[in-house]
Amino acid sequence: MLDHDQRQSIERDIVLIARQEETLVLPTFDEDVAWALGSRLRRLGAGLPIVIDVRRFGLPLFFTALPGSAPDNVEWVRRKSSLVARFYRASYAVGLDLRLKETTLTSRFGISEADYAAHGGSFPIRTVSSGIVGSLTVSGLRQRDDHALVVRALAEHLDIDPAETALPDQ
Repeated sequence: MLDHDQRQSIERDIVLIARQEETLVLPTFDEDVAWALGSRLRRLGAGLPIVIDVRRFGLPLFFTALPGSAPDNVEWVRRKSSLVARFYRASYAVGLDLRLKETTLTSRFGISEADYAAHGGSFPIRTVSSGIVGSLTVSGLRQRDDHALVVRALAEHLDIDPAETALPDQ
């Protein structure tokens, strides 16, 4: 059971992630943008044991596994990006919402956690004209850090100061 402070912290983060989703909107998204985002994440993640995936739903456009990552990270990427494709929300926001409601994906939605992961690190790719078209996903760090890395890459790509969109430290 969550205490009052935990509930407030989760509620605050859910609101802030919704703002991130509204703010971090790309003018366009194609193979070149996917490559640019993936390459930026690779630079930001240098030295970290992460897997990076950028996709239009149904079509992977950029994938890399950095030293120290593991096959399990590939599975986490698959499950997190599947969650974004299903709910059109950041995987971290879905996970926080479930935690706040003290439930699970299986209990609330009847879906398998073998196929979906409500853990931070996958963020919807939204364009001005088409809405949500894909996801940008990282796996290998703590879930809040996976989420933060993805948000930072999107903010930098859009020439937004990453501090303006970052979640507060815990």
